[in-house]
Formats: sequence, C-alpha cells, structure tokens
Amino acid sequence: MDNLSEALEKLKLASTDNATDSVESCLDCLLKALANNNTEASVKIQEMGVLPLLPTLLNPQSSCTPKVANIIAEVAKNEFMRSPCVEAGLIPPLIQLLNSTDQEVLLQTGRALGNICYDSHSLQAQLISMGVIPTLVKLLGIHSHNTALTEMCLIAFGNLAELESSKEQFASTNIAEELVRLFQKQTEHEKKEMIFEVLAPLAENDVIKLQLVEAGLVECLLEVVAQTVDGEREEDIAQLKTASDLMVLLLLGDESMQKLFEGGKGSVFQRVLSWIPSHNHQLQLAGALAIANFARNDGNCIHMVDTGIVQKLLELLDRHVEEGNVTVQHAALSALRNLAIPVVNKSKMLSAGVADVVLKFLQSEMPPVQFKLLGTLRMLIDTQAEAADQLGTNGKLVERLVEWCEAKDHAGVMGESNRLLSALIRHSKSKEVVRTVIQGGGVKHLVTMATSEHMIMQNEALVALGLIAALDLVAAEKDFVGANLVSVLHKLLSDERSAPEIKYNSMILICAVMGSEPLHKEVQSLAFIDVVSKLRAHENKTVSHQASLTEQRLTAQS
Repeated sequence: MDNLSEALEKLKLASTDNATDSVESCLDCLLKALANNNTEASVKIQEMGVLPLLPTLLNPQSSCTPKVANIIAEVAKNEFMRSPCVEAGLIPPLIQLLNSTDQEVLLQTGRALGNICYDSHSLQAQLISMGVIPTLVKLLGIHSHNTALTEMCLIAFGNLAELESSKEQFASTNIAEELVRLFQKQTEHEKKEMIFEVLAPLAENDVIKLQLVEAGLVECLLEVVAQTVDGEREEDIAQLKTASDLMVLLLLGDESMQKLFEGGKGSVFQRVLSWIPSHNHQLQLAGALAIANFARNDGNCIHMVDTGIVQKLLELLDRHVEEGNVTVQHAALSALRNLAIPVVNKSKMLSAGVADVVLKFLQSEMPPVQFKLLGTLRMLIDTQAEAADQLGTNGKLVERLVEWCEAKDHAGVMGESNRLLSALIRHSKSKEVVRTVIQGGGVKHLVTMATSEHMIMQNEALVALGLIAALDLVAAEKDFVGANLVSVLHKLLSDERSAPEIKYNSMILICAVMGSEPLHKEVQSLAFIDVVSKLRAHENKTVSHQASLTEQRLTAQS
C-alpha cells in the first residue's frame, strides 16, 4: 500500500505537469493495486483525492486514456465508489470518448460507464438523455467483429432497454437490423442468449416489434425452434423457450401481427399452426398463444375458424384434460375465447363441440383456467339462445358457477362467474334456465352483482333479475327477499351517480316484483314513490318516461 500511496502522490504531480511517461507508470501501479485488492485500493484512491484529476487525463489523443478508463471501471465495481465517480465529473468525458476510433479506449470506456451506472435508473436515464444509445448502436455496427466490444454494447443495451425512456431512442436507430445481423452470425448458445436478453425488453415496444419483423428476426426464431425442438440438452430447452416466447411477444403488436398473418396465408402463420399438434409442451403453449394473438380482429378470427383451427385447439385441449399442463390449457382457452368474439363464428364453434370440450375443465382448481373457461363460454352463448338454454339447464355448470361467485380471493373468476350466470338467463330468456339458477342458489349473487362498481355488470345483473321476476317470480320471491333486492334497488335509484340505464332497469324491476306480496310491502315501506317522482325530471327522456309509468304503477297499487 505504501507503493500505492507513493504512486498516487506522483500521479497528482505528474497530471499537472502532463508528463506522460511518469503518469503511465503511476497508472500501471494503480491497476496492479486494484488487481490485488480492489476495495482497499479504491478507498485509498478516494481518500487521496485522485478521482477529480481523472477527467483531465481522459484525453482522446493521450496514450494513457485506456488505462485511466480501465482504472475508473475497476474502481466503480465498488458500490461506494459510484457516487464519488459521478461527483468527480467523470461521466461527460467518458461519453465523449465513445466517439473514439481506438477499440481499447471504447472497451474500457464502456466498462467504466456501465459500472458507474450499474443498477442506477437515474444515472442510466442521464446517459440516455446525453445520447449514448445512437452512439452505441453505431459502434455495434462498426465493430461487430470485435467480440469484447460487441459484448460491452449488448450489456449496455440490456441495461438501458429496461428503461421506458430508452425505447423511443432505440426506435430511431437501426438497432433491429444490427441485432438481427449479429444474431445470424452467432453459433454459441451464450452469445445468442445475450442477444435474446436485449431483444426481449426492446420487443415490448410496438414500433421496434415491427422493425424486428422487417429485419428478419422471425425467420431467425423459427430456425432456432427447428434446431432445438428435439434437443434434450438444457441449453436447447432454454433456447426453444426464449425463441418461441419472443415470437409470441412480436405478435402482440397490431402491425407486426398483421404483417405476419398475411391474410392467413403467411408462411410464419402456417409454421406457428404446426406447433399446436407438436408433442413439445413449450411449442404447444407458444402455438396457442400465437393463435390468441392473431385472433385480435374479426377478419382474422373468421378466417381462422373457416380454415379449421378450432379443431386443432380442441384436440390440444383434449390432450390436456387429465393432469394437463395448466399454461397450455389457459393459452388454448384464450385462443378459443378470442375466436368466439365475431357473431358469425359462434354457431360454427358451437357446432364443432367447443362448449362440450370446455366443460371438461369445469373441475379445474386453477383460477387462470377457470377465468378463461368462463370467458369462453360467455362469448359462445352471446346471442345464441339455444346454447344458452342448453348450458343454463346444466345443473353441474350452474352449481360450479354459484361456487365460483363466492371466490373472493380471485376477483376475475368471481366477476366472470356472475357475468356468465347473468348471460345464461339473458340470452336464453328461458323459464327452465331461471328455475335452474334459482334452485342452484344463484339469485343472491345476481343481486350482489347489481351493486358492482362496473356499470356493465350492474346492467347485466338487473336485466337478468328482471327476466327472473318476469318468468318465475313465485319461485324467486324468497331469494329476492333474502338478498334485500328492494333495498338494493332503492339505493341504485337514489344514487345520483347511477347511469341512466341502471335507473331505467331498476324501475323496470320494481314494476316486475310488485306482483309479490312481501316484495310489494317492502316497496311501500321504503317510500319508492318519492325517489321515482324525482326521476320524472331526469334529463334522459327514456328514464323520465319510465319514471312516469313506474309512479303510476306505484300509485295504483299503494
């Protein structure tokens, strides 16, 4: 350490005299000390006030510059040294050095900046605002043959790409072309993994997604899949997962997805379809997720249903009923749900037996599967009276829905169960379905659903309750009383925040329950006539008209 102290003193003197030879020997001594005991040497460097001298030594023309940058890189490995490096003003001169043509200077500068800004979003954001991204992308293009420099750029991209503020800058460069070109040259698993780690965060940006597709990344990914699909080595399994996951991520962008769909005739789309019957779970998963992503507009959905994709998905689900892979179940159900959105697809999918296959997962204890199962059935029966009737009279289904309506730990499952229960009644308009729901104990859940914070759910509940009252008031009477339906309706009508549709359907329901003696008494005891008479002045004409009719009914039966 005495040698180090001596070298630091000499460096302080030599740096002011610009004596290159003596500076260089001091720097060698510092590097040796850092190699022996980095922490101790770093403390000494800070204590002796050497850091503020280093910016002047970071001269692009000086032969000492690579060593100075290397010292900064070594010192900044210690977390306690990073703030002192920033305070010493090292970042601006280091950024200037990124314009150097000397590869050793570039490498050590990149290391120094990377270590100083390691794990600091604020410092990384500072680098971005100072324009390092276009500079680094340019460097990658110029020095792609230099392995160490390439790795330095990739590590920097990986760190910077995590910041949202970087995406716009990356999108304005040719990063997509450079990364794809680099990927095509790689044969080693580790190098491919490094590039994947940069691609994944970048591909979250829709503009960059399209750039990557246009640069030919998809073809690279398909090649990786083909090479690793039968591999049993850990690295093959890892690459297959990364490549297929990235493929699915690219399909999340509307433009990139549509470009790859190519009207359903695209070679990429066809290759992805071939993944679904695969025996590899990862490919089955990626294939189903890809179909779910392609199924994000009606045109694509209609084309896919017409070309037999539903059958492939049903066969896949059948393979995963008993002790199946939950992620594959979830993905296949997601795809079916999306495909069922266009009205013209519903009857075709019902005829193909989608509902029957989906019902096989009714015993699943996995909330993600339950959620997608419910959503798929709800989409299928929308406007399909016969299917709603058939499913609504299925006692086991209704029983499970009522059970899930109480799944307070899983709000999504609870909400979808309520919505499906309501949909079965609304789309079937069947007395048998109403009876099945009453017997299954579903009425109280629909009353609770009418108090939801989501207007669409409130409305669906009120319409279903109106149909229950119209089709079988006698059977529902006890449940209506037990669930305080009249009190709920009074609150909805009194609440100024209630939407016009909610007020309208609440009044329709009030009129419908007046035929029940106990419910009629409750209506009278809560002085509904006062609330309703105020609504006659409502700005919405449909509401004010219904308020007049409801008031007449209440007056006539008081």
